[in-house]
Amino acid sequence: MGGTLLQQRFQLLQQQQRCALMPFLVAGDPDLATTRAALLGLQGAGADVIELGIPYSDPLADGPVIQAAAGRALAAGTTPGAVLELLGGLRGELTIPVVLFTYSNPLLNRGMEAFCAAAAAAGVAGLVVPDLPLEEADQLSVIAAAHGLDLVLLVAPTTPDERLARIAAASRGFTYLVSVTGVTGVRSNLQQGVEQRVKQLKALGPTPVAVGFGISDPEQARQVRAWGADGAIVGSALVKVMAEAVDSGSSAPLAAVHFCARLRAALND
Repeated sequence: MGGTLLQQRFQLLQQQQRCALMPFLVAGDPDLATTRAALLGLQGAGADVIELGIPYSDPLADGPVIQAAAGRALAAGTTPGAVLELLGGLRGELTIPVVLFTYSNPLLNRGMEAFCAAAAAAGVAGLVVPDLPLEEADQLSVIAAAHGLDLVLLVAPTTPDERLARIAAASRGFTYLVSVTGVTGVRSNLQQGVEQRVKQLKALGPTPVAVGFGISDPEQARQVRAWGADGAIVGSALVKVMAEAVDSGSSAPLAAVHFCARLRAALND
């Protein structure tokens, strides 16, 4: 089975006719020891790919739950270098692909080449950079690919069809379909039109499609699978579960495991 780490993972999932469970958490919330335990716990609970957010002071695409998590992580002293060091220390134990969610400024501050080299050395599989538009993605995509990383691009519900096709052609690893018009957050219902977007993207080529922003419970994850998506990304709901566990004096990693297991069971139904 050839290709990048993400391509290999989705090839395997497609052979098994399974929808990928892709939990998101913020690195360093409330500390990196918790993140380490949560990453391994999520893997054991059936996660197929993990999206790990590097905390940033101005998370434009994120709603209040993830903004608060980033604030806690930054207050704890979490840096991009510390996140990569954590992942590097997990090589061999954490065997599912990890995609880093980062904004442009931290990446540019270190330098695209240096960042991608360090990420690859830490075992990272890909990057999601939500404030990087298609028109500026070429340079990073080439650099990332040279280090074996996939640059995943995002599509919104409002993306025009012509632009949708160009993003789908340029995205690597998978295409990230944002299910709502707005920032991340827990929502009671997924936005109408997402199913049609999934079908449009699937018709444009073989790149897998993962749906995120707003998936908050097992029923919504099951709905995303029924629409034909290749992956369901669950972020704010998981971050909220972990934060509530910390506030109550419980184990955040264990809360993450239990939540992930419920999602996995729903996707396996």
